[in-house]
Amino acid sequence: QVQLVESGGGLVQPGGSLRLSCAASGFTFSGYGMNWYRQAPGKERELVAGITAAAGSTNYADSVKGRFTISRDNAKNTVYLQMNSLQPEATAVYYCNANLYGKRYWGQGTQVTVSS
Repeated sequence: QVQLVESGGGLVQPGGSLRLSCAASGFTFSGYGMNWYRQAPGKERELVAGITAAAGSTNYADSVKGRFTISRDNAKNTVYLQMNSLQPEATAVYYCNANLYGKRYWGQGTQVTVSS
């Protein structure tokens, strides 16, 4: 079955960095685009970044452009989100997403808290 397992979240001070990872299994990872979403308390889940199957193209929310970088290692079935210059508004649960066979799959999420 499809599994997405996020890791790498935590508490970081403003201006700091974190690298999130999402380990995927149960499908042909290299054949599908992957996305990172986030959901802050009391807000809708929003798309943060996406990457195509062969990593030939990426897209970002305007709020993270220039500070976040999505990448993938198809040999490791893993997608990453490098987050730099983090600010308190980035505090949220971050979710890995794959859209497969007409369904949306999600990981369990990893908490990112930006606070001094």
